[in-house]
Amino acid sequence: MAIILVVEDEIFIRQAAEWAIEDLGHRPLMAEDLAGALAHLSAPGGIDMLFVDIRLGALPLGGYDIANQALQLRPGLRVLYTSGSPLTADMSEQFVGGGQFLQKPYSPEQLEASVGKLLQ
Repeated sequence: MAIILVVEDEIFIRQAAEWAIEDLGHRPLMAEDLAGALAHLSAPGGIDMLFVDIRLGALPLGGYDIANQALQLRPGLRVLYTSGSPLTADMSEQFVGGGQFLQKPYSPEQLEASVGKLLQ
């Protein structure tokens, strides 16, 4: 069982990700913004992976800002990025922490494969 921090600003997508991660046998931690993510990242206890939406409205670089700060607090953290936009070279150049990408909408099977690949 892995502990996966999900950062997603859209509540319905966040809830769907939470349920899908639980169905995979992992433990999700949920945050809707940078402050929530930093609270989890600063707390004691392990976090194995960050699953972050690239396009978070309140931040200049969205999920990239969160991923960069997360890796400063927890070096070695694996990062799975998601977005409703197709992956571009500009997007992938900013990936850190293993930098896998999962395009929305994704199926539970696609999420399982992406999580499994990152956690290997």
